[in-house]
Amino acid sequence: MNNTRAFTLALVIAGISVFMVYTYIEDQKSGIIKTYGREGTVVIAKADINEFELIDDSKVTTKTVPQNFLPPGHFKTIKEVENTIATVPILKNEIITKPRVTYPGAQTGLSRQVSSGRRAIAITVNEKTAVGQLIKPGDRIDLLARMDFAGGRKDLEKMKTILQDVLVLSTGYNMTNSLPLVGIANEKEIRKMNLNTYTRYNTVVLELDPFQAQKLAFVLASLDPNPYLILRNNSDKKILRLPATKIFDVLGEDANEAKEFFLEKYKKK
Repeated sequence: MNNTRAFTLALVIAGISVFMVYTYIEDQKSGIIKTYGREGTVVIAKADINEFELIDDSKVTTKTVPQNFLPPGHFKTIKEVENTIATVPILKNEIITKPRVTYPGAQTGLSRQVSSGRRAIAITVNEKTAVGQLIKPGDRIDLLARMDFAGGRKDLEKMKTILQDVLVLSTGYNMTNSLPLVGIANEKEIRKMNLNTYTRYNTVVLELDPFQAQKLAFVLASLDPNPYLILRNNSDKKILRLPATKIFDVLGEDANEAKEFFLEKYKKK
């Protein structure tokens, strides 16, 4: 009988203790809610996200934060930030907000990649003129153009390096620090891309200063519409003084014979 009373008393005391602990926790919770607000869900970066990087569910996650710590323009679900582009670098565990992202469109195009005071100009290329189309955005190249200013006279034609250490901004639709514009179904959805879109192209966009752009435009329009792009090491900044190459430079010991041939050929005309 005494054991039963002791057990009952222990249960009553345990119940009272649990109730007191629960009451204390609820009081503390109410105090926290009153001070900091109720908890809300926010989207944070799961890893560092680079500027112009496409955001998907592998790069973000969610966590709960007191209402008073929720920044303006925060996202509540991962779906809200999928297929957006970071406009600034976002660090791991940083809350993602609307001013930090944008949707693919004109504002994420090539113009943002062009340095201040520089210009972008496109040229047509093929496998032969673009190093087997192995050139990629961010590479640096030299340009070689054929100088035919004498109406087809082979003895006066020259091959000349017209530009050196030029930055490649894009190849086709593939840009530096950005996703390709092709493949965008609408401003909030991106279709899955065929990888060939990135590796096959027939245009290359270069970044030049205004005079270089003017010079290249003249060459493309009047002399050689298909100059050669010569790939160089990105760390090699040396600008060389290179003389133009004529047919006689290529022929070497047979140059005199060729000179006599052309002299006779054009003397008769």
